[in-house]
Amino acid sequence: MRGLLIEKGILTADEIREAVERMDARGPHLGARALTRAWVDPVVCTLCSYYPRMVLGIPPDWYKSRAYRSRAVSEPRAVLAEFGTHLPNHTAVRVHDSTADMRHLVLPMRPAGTEGFDEARLAALVTRDALVGVTTL
Repeated sequence: MRGLLIEKGILTADEIREAVERMDARGPHLGARALTRAWVDPVVCTLCSYYPRMVLGIPPDWYKSRAYRSRAVSEPRAVLAEFGTHLPNHTAVRVHDSTADMRHLVLPMRPAGTEGFDEARLAALVTRDALVGVTTL
């Protein structure tokens, strides 16, 4: 997939669609949430472990755990803090529930000080945990 951080820090809808088509992804739709300074978008599947496997591979055990699935909805700030993501009070948290029909990814913001980075160097900063919204770059 083209680097997840482009000039403005997000992929366009056409770029996401192109990347998914190039992977020959079939099945559920892939939705992308662009991270901003105003909100964060952790992803959870409250019923089981729907996960964007076509992009991220096998889900980590914590993603499938009952504790993560329930707490990410009921106390998302506490869960994010456990991953080292401490948010200012003014930052909104919008939890996205992946389903059998729709998987979600979070598109991280470009970190400060990376303006001169090329696509490969930016892509190297992106982690699985950032793409499911539990950490930031």
